[in-house]
Amino acid sequence: MKLSKEKTVADYVTENIKTAHVFKKHGIDFCCGGGVSIEKVCKKMNVDQKVLEKELIEVDVVNDIIEDYDKWDLVFLMIYIENVHHSYVRESLPIISQYANKVAKVHGHHYTEVVKINDLFHEVADELLLHLQKEEQVLFPYIKKLVDSKGKETIASNFGTVQNPIMMLENEHENAGNIFKEIAKLTNNYIPPKEACNTFKALYNKLEEFEQDLHKHIHLENNILHPKAIKLEKAS
Repeated sequence: MKLSKEKTVADYVTENIKTAHVFKKHGIDFCCGGGVSIEKVCKKMNVDQKVLEKELIEVDVVNDIIEDYDKWDLVFLMIYIENVHHSYVRESLPIISQYANKVAKVHGHHYTEVVKINDLFHEVADELLLHLQKEEQVLFPYIKKLVDSKGKETIASNFGTVQNPIMMLENEHENAGNIFKEIAKLTNNYIPPKEACNTFKALYNKLEEFEQDLHKHIHLENNILHPKAIKLEKAS
């Protein structure tokens, strides 16, 4: 993404819809009020222009490092999941919520599917926030104790075997995945209508990005973290 003093906020979003998420995060109107320069909008909204420009430049940087996650220490893997995927979920949910609410309100009478998308998104958003708490407050601390004990002692818990919370959390993973399958179907695989406004386009783009991150997130837990935690507990 190249910066230019001549470009307006709307120009950036038209050139790359991903920049809409940067503007939304800083409370900048990129839709109806997007016909102003970066400099002017930063002064008006009291936003650090250097920070905003840095985020715009990096909007297409691939954040996911190709790693052999299977070789990682379990504690490090959990830290990575929290710092990368849990943080992404918590940062993205409010942004998508604003998009979904606005699109449903403004365009729901003509594109009735966006009303259903809005309902489905808020359903899965509420579930995911509770889900993250269960992982961070129950499962992850227990797995860390298993790792620290190095199989030399039995770790007490109020849920019996680690397989019990894992089974519950994996069921929640499946439910979240199914909801996003339905959202993908309703959005025609995240392809907005040709006449869609920038907020409409931003909603579909961010939903697709969120689903892709969710798939990676679930893979790390279902296929790497959980099986190793079960094996570790059995060895203790």
